[in-house]
Amino acid sequence: MELRQLRYFIKVVEHGSIGRAARDLGLVASALSQQISRLESELSTRLLQRTTTGVIPTDAGWAFLRQARLGLRHIDAAAEAAQRARLSGLVSVGFASTTSTLLAQRLYTAMQTSYPGIRLHLVEGLAGHLAGMLNARQIDLAILFQDQTGHNWSVQPVLQEQLFLVAQPGMIDHPEDAPLSLANISHLPLAVTSRAHGLRNRVEAAFERANATPNIAIEIDGLASLMDIVQTNPIATIQPGVALGRLQDNELRKHPIDDPLLIRHNAVTSVSDDELSPAALATRVVLTDLMRALVRDGHWPGATLHG
Repeated sequence: MELRQLRYFIKVVEHGSIGRAARDLGLVASALSQQISRLESELSTRLLQRTTTGVIPTDAGWAFLRQARLGLRHIDAAAEAAQRARLSGLVSVGFASTTSTLLAQRLYTAMQTSYPGIRLHLVEGLAGHLAGMLNARQIDLAILFQDQTGHNWSVQPVLQEQLFLVAQPGMIDHPEDAPLSLANISHLPLAVTSRAHGLRNRVEAAFERANATPNIAIEIDGLASLMDIVQTNPIATIQPGVALGRLQDNELRKHPIDDPLLIRHNAVTSVSDDELSPAALATRVVLTDLMRALVRDGHWPGATLHG
């Protein structure tokens, strides 16, 4: 008995016709009929009976169908396990600091569960720097934002993040869940990144739309230092919700901003599929599924799935 015969039999039952099943399988009907006959001969029992409209299983056929489907599921699972086990190699993944807070540890855990033979190299840095590394083929994939472009990239948009005004309690005399007008908070001192970050450009564009000028008090190109200063001084910042994730004993408040365009798009970005190793392709699938699951389960503050 051959595995293909099991698959052929199941397909015939699903279509209720040897002719239709043959067309689906890309076979001639006589060849498919011959394979079913050989299967019946080996089992010494009739599995199908003809009707005016096609074929239906006999009692023996129904019993065989249930076990055939179960057996094929087990075989497919065994094949998948073998493929996972043999996937190995080094895969480099780049994260911006905010994204790394949420994803780095979770990605490692997920990869250990699904592909323990793959070794990860995680890189944390500015999105622009990561884009350069991707173009130079120094990393395999990264989570980048809508500002970055490159040659021969494979780009898969996954989610968009709302940006919040983040400040100490009491700095903002406004209900925490009510959107803030940028014009009304332009007097607040802000800690921001330099213009090497796409986030800075997005913030300045939002103030320009509001006919306001931000009060930039300090530029900091490091998330940990920026959030430490905001946490210990009367100064605010504009960040995605995940930026608060690495703070200990965090008492900062995040306030929504009344600007529907003040969002950041996250895309799993890689070199072209032709250049990716099987291990990198598998890592990309795990990373994308992980990001979507975090949004669906409410663990990614202020994020919604793309599309």
